Amino acid sequence: MPESPKKIGYAGGAFDLFHIGHLNILKHARAHCDHLIVGVVSDEMLRLTKGIDPIVPLSERLEIVRHISFVDEAVAEVEPNKLDTWRSVGFDVFFKGDDWRGTDKAARLERDFAEVDVEVVYFPYTVSTSSTQLRRALRALGSTAHGSPSDIERRLQAHPHQESRVSS
Repeated sequence: MPESPKKIGYAGGAFDLFHIGHLNILKHARAHCDHLIVGVVSDEMLRLTKGIDPIVPLSERLEIVRHISFVDEAVAEVEPNKLDTWRSVGFDVFFKGDDWRGTDKAARLERDFAEVDVEVVYFPYTVSTSSTQLRRALRALGSTAHGSPSDIERRLQAHPHQESRVSS
């Protein structure tokens, strides 16, 4: 009897300041596919699409995600258009947090993916922790005990008015 085709899932996100919300999305995603590919948004894409610099560089974020037991593959997400990502990576299901549901961006994504037979699945957003909350906490801590701004503080100061969520 022929083996049924594997369902390939894709979950993309910044995964900066990795937290339980990120882990929850990836865990839910893996339960809904046979092979999970995780796209970690590049530093350049974060600057372009969200106007922020990540605290944790791409190479380290990729390494963290690669070592999560239910992630089969981690790739750098370098395309702003998710259809371009689909063309280069190939997947059957696209996973996202439900904080996206109902937005113009989500409606456009759903339409585009429907045309290429990719299902969009939303999972509950973890309200208790977000990268934005973590960034605010780091900003509130200010400078190091020695009185000079830390590298993290300098990065946060580079975008003092950014309040957009960084998590996936």
